[in-house]
Amino acid sequence: MIPVGRSPLVGGWTAVGGLLIAAACGRVPEAVGVGSKAPEFEARTIAAPAQAKHLADYRGSVVLLNVWATWCDPCREEMPSIERLYRDLGPRGLTVVAVSVDDGGAESSIREFVKEYGLTFEILHDPTGRIMQTYQMVGVPGTFLIDRGGIIRQKTFQEDWSTDQNRASVGKLLVDNQ
Repeated sequence: MIPVGRSPLVGGWTAVGGLLIAAACGRVPEAVGVGSKAPEFEARTIAAPAQAKHLADYRGSVVLLNVWATWCDPCREEMPSIERLYRDLGPRGLTVVAVSVDDGGAESSIREFVKEYGLTFEILHDPTGRIMQTYQMVGVPGTFLIDRGGIIRQKTFQEDWSTDQNRASVGKLLVDNQ
């Protein structure tokens, strides 16, 4: 259930507004999509003391970047398949980074979510939601499959990552350019 006043689209409207303002000022950002360079982001670890992490920290790895929130039902549906994918392909080099856009002060809720779902991949927190603007998202969840060269190869909204097709897509990236 989405808490009162929260919607998967809230951050998206902010992102759309930012894009419209940028366009009006003559500064249209590059589109973020399949084939484009994955933009840099900053988020913090949820373990104390929180440490800043950036996309550059994962340079040279195949990265599945997931943007999510604890209050998001589609995120809750998607997370188990991401965990299965990570358990199967993490040993082959897949890096999974899930960035929560929950409000500031939600670290304990995020940790409870991680425990409830038995998540073993990297969980970060961006309470500003800036990553949604950077990646031009209109809601959560959003997932970006990024190759070793930093190029987005797949962009999805609520995906089953345990399908043969998705496993093959990730597996191909893990084999390419090793």
